[in-house]
Amino acid sequence: MEARNGIVGRVAELAHHYFLWLLIAAYAIAAVAPSAGLWIRHVNFGEVEIFDQRTNVSLPSMMLALLLFNAGLGVQPDRLRRLARNPLVLLVGLLANLVVPLVFILGLSQTLQFWHNPSEVQCILVGLALIASMPVAGSSTAWSQNANGDLVLSLGLVILSTCLSPLSTPAVLEAVGWVASGEYAAALRNLATGGTSFFLLAFVMLPSLAGISARCVLGDQLLMRVKPVLKLTNSVNLMVLCYANAAVALPGVVANPDWDFLAVLLVIVLGLCVLGFASGWVIARTLRVEEGQRTSLMFGLGMTNNGTGLVLAGAALGHLPEVMLPVIFYNLIQHIVAAVTDRLMTKPGGLPSRITLSHDSALDHCRPTATVHSPAGFVSHTCR
Repeated sequence: MEARNGIVGRVAELAHHYFLWLLIAAYAIAAVAPSAGLWIRHVNFGEVEIFDQRTNVSLPSMMLALLLFNAGLGVQPDRLRRLARNPLVLLVGLLANLVVPLVFILGLSQTLQFWHNPSEVQCILVGLALIASMPVAGSSTAWSQNANGDLVLSLGLVILSTCLSPLSTPAVLEAVGWVASGEYAAALRNLATGGTSFFLLAFVMLPSLAGISARCVLGDQLLMRVKPVLKLTNSVNLMVLCYANAAVALPGVVANPDWDFLAVLLVIVLGLCVLGFASGWVIARTLRVEEGQRTSLMFGLGMTNNGTGLVLAGAALGHLPEVMLPVIFYNLIQHIVAAVTDRLMTKPGGLPSRITLSHDSALDHCRPTATVHSPAGFVSHTCR
């Protein structure tokens, strides 16, 4: 068993080291060979109905739930009380997660008035509205965990943004609908009335809580034995989800590229993503929080649940397939920006900060001399 775990652990480390290249390869494969990804997105195991609310149990939703369950396994339950005692960072992060992208979109709508193709402008605005209205991405917990972030804060951002989605998602869509026009404004209003809360609660919040509960039952010793398997599983799971999402729109881009539209879309989406990460850093510096919370704020504010956005767009905006391109682009770019941020934060001298660890941190009494990362798994330290 130990020999097997050793092999799996080495494979997991290699997957992390080359994860960005593997992710780019997955998107390239999705562009030229999307059939498997489309099949994954259409695999359905039936419906779940609770309190007269129904949602489809699809393969992507189950993969998302697994990602959040494994993230929950990494949470120390006794640290949850610390978040409840000092909720300021969490509340400010949730507010910024709504306000920052919305202000960006509303300002951009004025700038894009000079663009030569009004239809492309509307596609961009609707796509960005989908991005901004989604909760914090479940994968942000994985990236935050890799960079030694505060996993409790990460999960708090995911869970509470999910719980607020019945109010926040329609509000953001309605707000962007004021600057959209024609059928695009009507599409945003129709999407705002659809509701996403039950799906998000079922496949994001509950798996996270289940993972936390499972850790309490299983204990740390057993989790250490299966940690290499969980790390590798999360890496593969995250990569396959990205491939399946990209398979929706990238083949059309390759078959009939519109270079000026793609170029401006890339710049806009990159700007929104970088702004999200930067706003997390600024908030952390302003509030003078510890380094782990700074990390969680950056990944939480920079990454959104685009898998859910694509599901909603596919169901409600099937007659406007171009609006899915900003979501597809953001789903790729957010992982590239996350990988760059992860590399900057884990190398010596990266991302300077005055922030120090609090006294209740588990690392207060050790200096990490080596760190083992995984793109969606646990983080282990060697201390002296």
